[in-house]
Amino acid sequence: MIPSEILKKVKRIELRTRHLVNTVFSGEYHSVFKGQGMAFAEVREYQLGDDIRTIDWNVTARMGHPFVKVFDEERELTVMLMVDASGSGDFGTVEQMKGEIGVEICALLAFSAIQNNDRVGLIIFTDEVEAFIPPKKGKKHVLRVIRELLYFRPHKRKTDIGEALDYLNRITTRKSVVFLVSDFLADGYLRSLRVAARRHDLIAVVLEDPREHVMPDVGIVELEDAESGEEMLVDTSDPELRDLFTRYAVEASRKRDRAFRSNGIEQVNITTDSSYVDSLMRFFKLRARRIRA
Repeated sequence: MIPSEILKKVKRIELRTRHLVNTVFSGEYHSVFKGQGMAFAEVREYQLGDDIRTIDWNVTARMGHPFVKVFDEERELTVMLMVDASGSGDFGTVEQMKGEIGVEICALLAFSAIQNNDRVGLIIFTDEVEAFIPPKKGKKHVLRVIRELLYFRPHKRKTDIGEALDYLNRITTRKSVVFLVSDFLADGYLRSLRVAARRHDLIAVVLEDPREHVMPDVGIVELEDAESGEEMLVDTSDPELRDLFTRYAVEASRKRDRAFRSNGIEQVNITTDSSYVDSLMRFFKLRARRIRA
């Protein structure tokens, strides 16, 4: 039995994301994610300006005047949402945790997908794959995906992005649009990332919090690693320590971004102190521009 508070959260997220899909994101999703090819639709009479390469010579010979073949885009896509549920997602110093924002983004993408008659699947992972929902169509299915994201409680706290990508590559037989939603605070996933990027249209949705790049001066504090549980006392009034912290975070981000670029992976950077709607819109517009170029 799903708790009533979870059902209320599902309803709130459904109302918010469906409104965004119907207003802000109308047409954006469709324009940047194309189908797998073109399918024959019908034959019609030739019109001035038609490409002569589409002439159906058999019908033309039979009817005595030109006819052309008409093709429609094979629109149906498979969209896979890969969501990092490790302990580091339970962090946020503004209004929401990184993990909470990730759920809303997944809901928005899922509703955008079903509005375009695409199939949506879900993989939830920590240092192992903990949940898998096969891709299907329809509102009922998307609500199940959102309920799973909200209701799910991970068994593990650590992260293994490579293991999750290997799982994706084992279970998918056709090219998919894959949104990998994580803070990417992990190592050892480059080989798997490279393989997945060759097989799929892979988009990295990077979740970050400002405090992961800048350590505030708040004196001596006890910090706990959200994934390992390790605790330590830190003197945040030490300017050298704060500088080292920032330099380490910046270098880790640069290394991650280089890996994405070298493998042709597009990324969307989401921070807890700004609107994820604005970030996603920028991504859609930039991608549409690249497609038209």
